[in-house]
Amino acid sequence: MLATETQLNKQPAGNTAAIRDSILQAEEQQQYLTFLLGDEMFAIGILAIREIIEYGFLTEVPMTPPFIRGVINLRGAVVPVVDLAVRFGRQARDNTKRTCIVIVEIETAKGSQEMGVVVDAVSEVLEIPPGDIEPPPEFGARIRSDFIQGMGKIGGKFILLLDINRVLLVDEVAVAASMMRMEVPAEVA
Repeated sequence: MLATETQLNKQPAGNTAAIRDSILQAEEQQQYLTFLLGDEMFAIGILAIREIIEYGFLTEVPMTPPFIRGVINLRGAVVPVVDLAVRFGRQARDNTKRTCIVIVEIETAKGSQEMGVVVDAVSEVLEIPPGDIEPPPEFGARIRSDFIQGMGKIGGKFILLLDINRVLLVDEVAVAASMMRMEVPAEVA
């Protein structure tokens, strides 16, 4: 089980319903797409994955946060592309033959939206039973704890299961973009 009633009762009242929904979704979700960022393994629930495409043909968008690589044209739709490594506070990595864009569908206040995430390499789809998923750590993770849905145990190792809706929270990305626009460097006289 991902969380107990005790863990739920420790949360502020407004968060309890959201946490229960997240737990129920995680319990229903059993298949995860695993991928590498550097030498670390991460996973996203397969229900959020729309497709995996080859990296390329990105159009850069000026004055956006560094973690937004640009946009792509996906069958006539403009899809923003986020570099997950940079989103997690790491250095941007050079692209390789295995670098790809995973197209995910996230839920926003305005409905669902497709976004792309750049990963170093896609590994495989794994089935992780709910009993093999531990709650996210409260400390020690190299990314924000609210980005982690849980820790999947596979062969004695842990894989970070991402809450892709929180990682790609559209409002947060928009705020970061507007802050970047306000930080226009002063011209040297």
